[in-house]
Amino acid sequence: MADLPKTVDIFEEGPREGFQIEPGPIPTADKIALIEALSETGLHHIQICSFVNPRLVPGWADAEAVAGGFTPRQGVEYAALWFNENGLNRALAFRERLSMVGSISLAASNAFTLKNLNRDHQANLEAMRKQTAAHLRAGIPVTRVGVMAAFGCNYQGDITPEQIVSTVADGLAIAAEQDARITDVTLADTMGWATPIRIERGVGAVRERWPELRIGLHLHDTRGLAVANAHAGLRLGVQRFDATVGGLGGCPFAGQKGAAGNICTEELVLLCEEMGIGTGIDLDALIEVGRLAERIVGHQLPSELLRANSLDAFRRKAA
Repeated sequence: MADLPKTVDIFEEGPREGFQIEPGPIPTADKIALIEALSETGLHHIQICSFVNPRLVPGWADAEAVAGGFTPRQGVEYAALWFNENGLNRALAFRERLSMVGSISLAASNAFTLKNLNRDHQANLEAMRKQTAAHLRAGIPVTRVGVMAAFGCNYQGDITPEQIVSTVADGLAIAAEQDARITDVTLADTMGWATPIRIERGVGAVRERWPELRIGLHLHDTRGLAVANAHAGLRLGVQRFDATVGGLGGCPFAGQKGAAGNICTEELVLLCEEMGIGTGIDLDALIEVGRLAERIVGHQLPSELLRANSLDAFRRKAA
């Protein structure tokens, strides 16, 4: 095991990930209210929207209105998601407001690539070559390889560490072709197949092959193991995690209706704090934002802390 990190970077994806999967339309003003409330909690990275096909993801038909409508807070980076050049061009209209960093997004499962993007792995490699070139032409650095379905897939089954390594290698090859410098790799448990031992094996395989790369984890709580998987990652020295306030979200192409979304940001913060790892986040304020998210979506979210409160809240009472 590596030494525990002293601090972690938490990338909040609640607005983007959450509102893409909610069945009813969420008013643009409510999306903006959540983004601005998150900005007051000490988070430094917030993914606010997706520039994707509104026919496939109607929850983000108002991406431009959200990207142009919120009030940025100094010291907070705001990001967006896109999958093709059309999405990139839409995002570029807001490059003064958004942190524009490109990534090479692949999946360790060919079956999931087909379901998610309607193209196979080889076609996706070609699409990523074109997208990487488009980023670089626009002056946007490409610094990360993302691997979806890194620990298992509802359509293809188990994913081995060797498949993860092969997928990362494909992404790095694309970057090398175009002189893009990759510093980060994110392994995404898109459909909730990860377990602590799978985390250890997957992270270990990538780190053994590329010790210079910073590894991040994107964990879903489909089977209730996200906090256990985060704990395994922290014990391996992982310092970058994606999370969603209240546990908002889920992948609309995962083939598992009603599955839980990402690891809850507040539960990840609690875990880190109790392990002596700094986050810079006000946990009690974040819990209140989770309750705001519940009111906005109109149903209970998975986070237990929205009902249980933080341990510090009870420590203060006990004192």
